[in-house]
Amino acid sequence: MNRRAALLLVAAAPLQAQTPTPDPGDPYQSLPWLDMQRTYLAGAAVQFDRRIEVLGPAFAEDPMNVPISVRVDPALGPVDRILVLVDRNPIRRVLDFEPLQALPMIALRFKLEQASPVRAAVRLRSGRWLVGSTWVDSAGGGCTVAGATRQDGSWSRSLGEVSGRVFSRAADSSARLRLQVMHPMDTGLVGGIPAFYVNRLSVRSAAGQELARLQTYEPVSENPVFSFDFAAPPAGGLQIVGTDNNGNRIASRLP
Repeated sequence: MNRRAALLLVAAAPLQAQTPTPDPGDPYQSLPWLDMQRTYLAGAAVQFDRRIEVLGPAFAEDPMNVPISVRVDPALGPVDRILVLVDRNPIRRVLDFEPLQALPMIALRFKLEQASPVRAAVRLRSGRWLVGSTWVDSAGGGCTVAGATRQDGSWSRSLGEVSGRVFSRAADSSARLRLQVMHPMDTGLVGGIPAFYVNRLSVRSAAGQELARLQTYEPVSENPVFSFDFAAPPAGGLQIVGTDNNGNRIASRLP
């Protein structure tokens, strides 16, 4: 080997040593996950755990409305936060949920740009981060297409309207709140349409006690629907309070 070739090998060695490798615990061996862990979890240590149940379709027929649900096994203890993240979306963060008085479960629909792992990163009250994952296949394009109400111009007539209902379960006395907020939820990735989305929602009791808190982001589907579970039906009705990123306020009461 001549001197020039030897120098090139020495120069390349540090680059080779720095080549990232997937987290060995990640069931999908995804390199984007490493960056997501640094960005959204501040680099905290995580453990992949099947007791964080993430359910979604094997194939998303409508990439603009992909249903997903997250449920945390109660045996893990109290939960502070649930982050929903998508590795291969151009905007990876979907939702940040603080259950507060709700059970550690949430269901929603989101936009999917291409086939990807979908994650739920759960922070326990002890400070530990646990991660559940599923794979959703798709033809893609969900983040870069305008929604139906944006295309026909009807979004402005219903902006911020809220509807919802609490369903009681006789079997265990628990209850589910299903809530819809009318909003175009524009990602900002469609030409000529800036990002415009609901960014905060709060579910409160009739007396004003906060029961659940959400920060939502651009990949949440148009006219988003959320489901929350409670150990018992909230008494006296609910208040829904929130904002979008343009400062529009959301305020409604549910019986």
